[in-house]
Formats: sequence, structure tokens, C-alpha cells
Amino acid sequence: MNRYPLWKYITVLVAVIIGLLYTLPNFYGESPAVQVSSAKATIKVDEAMLGRVEQILTAGNIPVSSVYYEQNGTLGTIRARLPSTDVQLQARDLLDKSLNTTPGDPQYTVALNLLPASPPWMRALGWFEPKPMYLGLDLRGGVHFLLQVDMQGALQARYDSLAADVRTSLRDEKVPSQGVERSGSSVVATFSNANERDRAQSILRSRLPDLEFTTGEDGNRATLIGVLSPAAVTRVQDSALKQNINTLHNRINELGVAEPVIQQQGSDRIIVQLPGVQDVAKAKELLGRTATLEIRMVDDSPAAQTALMGGTVPFGLERYTDRDGRPLLVRRQVVLTGENLQDAQPGRDSQTQQAAVHLTLDGKGARIFRDVTRDNVGKRMAILLFENGKGEVVTAPVIRSEIAGGQVQISGSMTAEEAADTALLLRAGALAAPMSIIEERTIGPSLGADNISKGFHSTLYGFLAIAVFIILYYHLFGVFSTIGLTMNVLLLLALLSMLQATLTLPGIAAIALTLGMAIDSNVLINERIREELRNGASPQQAIHQGFERAWGTILDSNLTTLIVGLALLAFGSGPIRGFAVVHCLGIVTSMFTSVVGVRALANLWYGRKKKLASLSIGTVWKPKAN
Repeated sequence: MNRYPLWKYITVLVAVIIGLLYTLPNFYGESPAVQVSSAKATIKVDEAMLGRVEQILTAGNIPVSSVYYEQNGTLGTIRARLPSTDVQLQARDLLDKSLNTTPGDPQYTVALNLLPASPPWMRALGWFEPKPMYLGLDLRGGVHFLLQVDMQGALQARYDSLAADVRTSLRDEKVPSQGVERSGSSVVATFSNANERDRAQSILRSRLPDLEFTTGEDGNRATLIGVLSPAAVTRVQDSALKQNINTLHNRINELGVAEPVIQQQGSDRIIVQLPGVQDVAKAKELLGRTATLEIRMVDDSPAAQTALMGGTVPFGLERYTDRDGRPLLVRRQVVLTGENLQDAQPGRDSQTQQAAVHLTLDGKGARIFRDVTRDNVGKRMAILLFENGKGEVVTAPVIRSEIAGGQVQISGSMTAEEAADTALLLRAGALAAPMSIIEERTIGPSLGADNISKGFHSTLYGFLAIAVFIILYYHLFGVFSTIGLTMNVLLLLALLSMLQATLTLPGIAAIALTLGMAIDSNVLINERIREELRNGASPQQAIHQGFERAWGTILDSNLTTLIVGLALLAFGSGPIRGFAVVHCLGIVTSMFTSVVGVRALANLWYGRKKKLASLSIGTVWKPKAN
């Protein structure tokens, strides 16, 4: 009656072994480390850099536990584990001094970090390597930034783009104008007479529905003033915020920061949390790497080249250097920005089979690019990436023919890796609006360790109090319940580690709550067994009926609680979602351990005893006969 088939015992045993294996890394803690990554979009850290880092550390007599290279997309990262924080600081200073030899122009970012201190045999498991769960900012320490997005800058960029659209539309429809310019938060077009203005208004209303037009007079000239509708302003601001968040995700993830938190706050602010990053200055540098993309025309005219050789820059031009260090003059007028870029992927030229980058532009960008390439065949077009206020020409290809359809190919003297790097920069390098840091907080590792210690001890003391009470009250079945409770915590921590979830202080609170809910299921089972004994059932029957009849109540109580947890997960944010994740997983593991795990223990202990006289489940009070 109370015997499990062999496969159920094996299932419980495998669950315990997996739970133990994937929980262990969380108890090894973290070791101090130094992380080397690229400080410029055009510089990549590769495996060849690994030997240079090892050579620098060896020459500086820096003891290192391990140094390894990790690929993050197309940008790599080198990490060195160190025995102590003092050695960590020495290694950081030495690498920074050795790698960044040009003052004011760092080539590499050398940052302090924390890495899991798992033993080598765990790391040798490859795909099945147990990894500790991520710790949130309040437990691990790190930096917190609140960024303000300049929505006015986003609107001005949109008006600049709309001004170009107005020029293109009027030129396509052959409507003469005396000028189209952005004036503050509006686009102003001037015409020689009212008839031309009214004709232009009729055309632009159908082509540019985002603009609301009003007419006016400026001396002898007729004017047409277009401003964005309130709905269009909201769309521009929402799009700018989302694009900036995506850009921050791409850039920070490529730099190897473990589990960053990047989320919207309000209508124009972004929260960025970088757990494990201990250096605030370096963290700011990471955020400063977010770049903006622009496409402009190169001026290769004889007059421009003569001025360039003479060290002067003519009006309307700017001087930049390409990736080979050669100077060139670029027009100030921006043809396209990263706002018009939908995708960028590395590939091959279909004719020459050389490495190339394939760009996909949106509808507006495709129209502008078609017109510009049609009017500038044989000239060069520069793709610039601006980082930390400095622009650099990624590539400057020659326009061979008109390019329509929004599909653009960049090819030239580049390797496959360089093409992949360029595609990454073009995908992730565009900010729709400038941002500024308005708040920053640093949580040191010592404060995080103190939070972990307090959270661990509070949970441990709660567990011990429950265990003592349940054993005294239910005797051997209390021991079974305590073992099941231990198994529950083990499986919960293993699940969080396998999912690489982020544990925060609210998550620790959810673990403590899970303990209380898990023991509640065992109380229901034990009391049901007692009730069956009071009703005259034999011990074996009482065990069987107790687990079977308590299951419905356990399912109902846990299901209602799970619904609340899912609601918190769906509608909550930040710490609330962290609490909800641990809470929901804890409900699942508690149901498995209390119903399957504890019953497996009871079956192992009592199932083989044919003549069972009594159960060690505490005092069973039988009602007195009348």
C-alpha cells in the first residue's frame, strides 16, 4: 500500500543530487578580479590580447589564480582572477598604465569586478557547469545611475529630419520654395506667393501626417509653419526612450557586465544598475561609450584638399580621421542618423566575395539614401560614430550608383571580423537623444556582504525554529517534514542558479516565506494522518489516506497563492518582480517536496513493515465515547 515504484525513488534521488550540485556554487562566494575590455568602438579585445595581459601581470609579479578570454558577441573580454582585493587594485593600476599609454585617450577599459569562486572541477563540466545565481545590487554591491533623457534634443532631431523630408517632397512635386529650415520647435518653409504656399500645404498634409500646418506672412513672402501634433510628440519621445534603452543594453552587455539592470522610470528617465562593478569612474566610462551614428558626405574637391594640406578647414566642413588614421573633410550636413537604421549584419559581397556589412534602412531613410546616392555618384559617403564627444569615421565608401530599396552594402578593405565589428557598432551605436547622469549611488561590497549575512542568518534562524517545533510536535514525521523542508530550499536555490536569476533582499524574504508555506503543507498532511488514526484506520491506511486526502487542500491553497505571485510578476516591477519569481518557484518546489519527497521518506521507513502497530507522529487524541 505504501510503497513507491523504483522510478519514483530514483526521481527523488536525482532531484536531490541535481539540487545539491547546482546549489553548491552559491556557497563558494566570489573572488576579486580585473576585467579588460575595449574602450573604443573601433578597438577589439581578442585572444591575442590574452598573452599580452598575462605577460604584463607576470612582469609585475602579480599573483593570478587564472586568466581567460571570453567572447561577448563580437567584442571580447579578458578576466583575471586574483587572490585578494589588494592584489586586485595593484593589477588594475598596472594594466591601466601598461595598456593605456596615451594620456586622455584610453584604448582599453580596465575595471574591477567580482567572479564566482567555483572550484575547477565545476568549470570543467562545460555546458553543464553549475553557476551561482546572480546577486542584485543590494547584495553584491555595485553602482546605480539615474539617467535623464533630453527629450527636447530628440524633438529637435526629429524636426531636422522632417525639414529634410519637406525639402524632398517639394522637390519631387516641383514646388518652388525660397527655403526650408527648422526654427526652434517647428519647420518653416517660405514661398514667393500664397498660391505656391497653398499648393505645398496640400501636398505636405498628405505626405507628412505628423505635422500640423499653419500659414503666415513674412513681408512679401508667404510662410508655411509645421509643428508636430501632440500624438506625434508622444511617439517621438517614447521611441527615443526605447531606443536609448536598447542601445544601453547592447553596449553594456557587449562589455561583459553580469546581469545589468536597465529599465525605464517615468516618461524620460532610465535606471542603470551594474552589479559587481566597484569603480564608479569606470562605470561612467562604460555608459559614456554609448555612441551616435551619422552618415555625411565627404568633400574631396581640389579646393578642400588644398585647404586640408594647408591645415585649414573651410566653412561648412569638419575634419576627421578614418580607421587608417588618414584625415578627410566631411560636410556638416547630416544625411542620415542611426534613427533611420533598422538592422546591420555582416556578410559577403555577392560579386567579389569580400567581407561586407549589409544595412537595412527604414522607409524614410531609404528615400533619403536613394536621393543622395543618385545625386552624388562617384563621391564618397562617410559613416561616423561619435563616442564621448569624439567622432571617428568607421568607413568612407565611394558611391558607385543610385541605391534604392533601403538595402545598403558597405564593402572595402576589411576582414570578416572587421565587418562583424562594424555591423555590431552600427546596430548598437545609435542614441536617439542625449542623456545625462542626474543621480549616482555606490553600494560597496562590504555593505552587500552584510546584507547577505543578515538575510542568511534570519532565514537560517527561522528554519531552525520551524524544525525544532515540528520535530517536537510530530516526532518522526516532524523529522520527515524537516528533511523535506531542507530539500525544498535546496531545489529552490538550484532552480534559481540554473535559471541564472538575480537574487535580491526581497528574494531572500520570498525564500523565508516559502519555508512557512512549505511547512504548512506538511502540517496539513500530518494532521490528516492523525485524523485517520483517530477514526480507527490502521497505521498503513492512515499514511495512505493522509497523503491522498490532504492533496486537494494543499493544491487549492498553493494555487491561490500562486495566482497572487503571478499577478505580482505580471504587473509588478523591480524588487516586486524579484520577490514574485522566487515566490512562484518556491510554491512549485514546496508542492513537490511535501507531497512526493516526504511521502517517499515515509514509505521508505514504514512501507516495508507489514505489522505496523503505531506511528511516531505525536499524541493522537481520540474522542471520548458517550
